Amino acid sequence: MKCDFRAVALAALALGGCAGGADEAPSIESRSIAVLEADGISFRDLDRDGALTPFEDWRLSPAERAADLTARMTLAEKAGVMVVATLPGNAPWGEPATGYDIAAFTELLERTHATHFISRLSTKTEDVAAANNAAQEAAEAHRLGIPAVIVTDPRHGFTELAGASVAGGEFSQWPNGVGLAAFDDPEFVESYAALVRDDLRAAGFALLLGPQIDLATEPRWPRNFDTYGEDAEVSAATAAAFVRGLQGGADGLQRNGVASVIKHFAGYSASSTGFDAHNYYGRHSRLNLEEWEQHLRPFIGALEAHPAGVMPAYSILEELELDGEPVEQVGVGYNRRILTGVLREELGFDGVLLSDWAITRDCNRECVEGAPAGQAPSFAEVSTAWGAEDLSVEERFAKAIHAGMDQFGGVDDPSPIVRVVEAGLVEEERIDASVRRILEQSFAMGIFEDPYVDPAAAAAQIGSDEKKVRGREAQAASMVLLEADSGFPVEEGTRVLLSGVSEDAARRAGLIPVNDPAEAQLAILRTRSPAEMLHPGYAFGAMHQEGSLAFPADHPAVQFMASLPEGLPLVADIQLDRPAILRPFRPRATTLIASFGASDDALFDVLTGAVAPRGQLPFELPSSMAAVEAQRPGAAADSADPLYPLGYRREN
Repeated sequence: MKCDFRAVALAALALGGCAGGADEAPSIESRSIAVLEADGISFRDLDRDGALTPFEDWRLSPAERAADLTARMTLAEKAGVMVVATLPGNAPWGEPATGYDIAAFTELLERTHATHFISRLSTKTEDVAAANNAAQEAAEAHRLGIPAVIVTDPRHGFTELAGASVAGGEFSQWPNGVGLAAFDDPEFVESYAALVRDDLRAAGFALLLGPQIDLATEPRWPRNFDTYGEDAEVSAATAAAFVRGLQGGADGLQRNGVASVIKHFAGYSASSTGFDAHNYYGRHSRLNLEEWEQHLRPFIGALEAHPAGVMPAYSILEELELDGEPVEQVGVGYNRRILTGVLREELGFDGVLLSDWAITRDCNRECVEGAPAGQAPSFAEVSTAWGAEDLSVEERFAKAIHAGMDQFGGVDDPSPIVRVVEAGLVEEERIDASVRRILEQSFAMGIFEDPYVDPAAAAAQIGSDEKKVRGREAQAASMVLLEADSGFPVEEGTRVLLSGVSEDAARRAGLIPVNDPAEAQLAILRTRSPAEMLHPGYAFGAMHQEGSLAFPADHPAVQFMASLPEGLPLVADIQLDRPAILRPFRPRATTLIASFGASDDALFDVLTGAVAPRGQLPFELPSSMAAVEAQRPGAAADSADPLYPLGYRREN
C-alpha cells in the first residue's frame, strides 16, 4: 500500500508547539536574576536595580526595548553585540564534544561582551539542550543580563559539510535543499520549516544560518546540494515558505520563532570557474544584469516573509553593471552599492545584515597558495576578505559597516569595532543603528524573558519516531524517477546483487541479498555525483566536491555496471549533490533514479512501492562536460542538449 506522503508531511505542524502570540504573557525563567512583580505581572530584573526598566518590560514593543537597552550600553558592549563568536567545546579540536567549556566561555563573555554564539555541538539531544542552558546561565552574569543567542547551521539536512551544515545527531533527517525544491510544494516546505523551528527552539537554538537560496546556475559549484535549485520561481516560493515556517508567520519573526538568515546575497553560485568562494581560487563570480536579476528572484521571494537576517555572498562579481556602472570589485560584504543600494533601498530590507565567516581576516600565503605539500590545511588560515586583502583589519570592519553590515560572523574579538569608532572611521550613531536591529530580534523571540529549555522534553520531542518516519518519507518522495521499466516496483523476495547499498536495508524491505551475479534477479547500485580532488591544500577545497561532473571509466559505479551479466536488470540511484552527467547509466540501467539525500531504507521504500517518488529535477542534468564548460555560470538551464531538462520527471 502506497503512503499518502503529502498528507502525513503536512501533519508535521501538529508535532510541535506553535509560535506564541505577541499579546500573550510570556513564561518567565531565571537562574541568578531576580523576578520583579509590577502591576501583578512578572518581569526579569535584568539590570539588577530592583526596578522595572523599560527594556525589561515585555509589554513594550521590541523596537522600544532595543532602543532603551542600546542607550544603556558602553561602546565595548555594543561592539560585542555586532559579532557572532564561537561557543568553545569541552574537547580538543577535532574530537567530539559532549558540551561546552564553560570556563572558557565565561572568559570569552567577559573579554568580548558578545551576545551571539555559533554552536557546532553535535551529540545527544538532551546534552545539547543542557549545554545551551549552561551557556545561558553564564550569560546571565552580564551587567545587563543579555541572554545568549545561540546560532546554528542547518541540522535536519541529509548531507553534512563543515561551514554549511552540522551533523544531525538525533535530529530527524530530511532531504537536502534541492530535495525540498524537487517537491515544488510551498505548503509542505512551510510545515517542514515549522518542525525545524520547534526542534531548534526546544534544543535552545534561536537563529538558523539558512535557508541557502543561491540560484544553482553553475553545475560544478560545490554547494548546489543545499540550494533550492535553478528554477528562480520555484526557489522564490520555496524560500518564502521556509522563512514563514521557521519564523512562525508571514509577518516576520514571532515569539518562539527561530530567526532566519537567508543566504548568500547574491550571485555567489555563479562561480566563474565552478569553484567555491570560500577559497582564494574561487573568489570570482560572473553574471550580467539579466542574470543578476534572476539571482535576485529567490531573495525577493524570501523577503516577502520578512526574514530576520541576510548573509551577503563572498564573491567578487565580475561583468555586473548597475545603472551603467561596473560594481566595485570587492566581495559583496564590502559592496555598498549592492548591500545598501540594492538590498536596503531598492528591495526594502530592514533586518540584520550578518557577514559570512572570515571576511575581516588577513589572507596570508597559505590562504592564497594553499598549505605546503604534505601539510594538512588549517581552518585558522582561512580568510575571505576578497578585494580587501590590502586593507588593515580595522579598515575592513569600517568598509563593511559603511557598506551596510550590522554583524560579523566568526569573530571572537570585537575590539576593532571599538577602534574604528575611536579613530573616527565610523560614527557611534551608525553602530547604534546596527545594535538596535540586532537586539530587536532577540526581544521579538522572547529569549529575554525565558532563555532556558527543558532537556528531557527536548529529547522526547526532537528525533521522535514519528518525525524520523516523516523525514524518511520525505527523502523517498523527493526522488526523481528518470527511467523505469516494467520491473518497477520490485517484488518481495527478489534476489538482489548490491553495490553501495546496505544488505540489512534490503532484507528489511523483503528482498534477498546475494553475492553471486548468476543467482541475482536484479542489481541495485547507489552512488553520488562524481568529483575530483583538485585543491587538497585548502581547508574547504579538501572537503568540497570539485571538478568534472562526468563519471570516469574507472569509477566504481561504472566498473560495477560493466561487471554485470548481460540482461540482468539494474536499478541505479545517484545522489545528486551536484548535477551529474548520467550518460553511462542511461543505456544500462533499467530503472534510473535521482535522489537528493536519502537513506538506503528510503530508496527501498521507493523501489518496493511503499512511497511514490514525486520529485521533479531541480536543475538540468547536462549531456557532457563540453556543454558544462560552454554554458554561462550565471544563467539558468542553459547547457546545450541536456540529458534531462530542468523540471523533468517520468510519470510513475
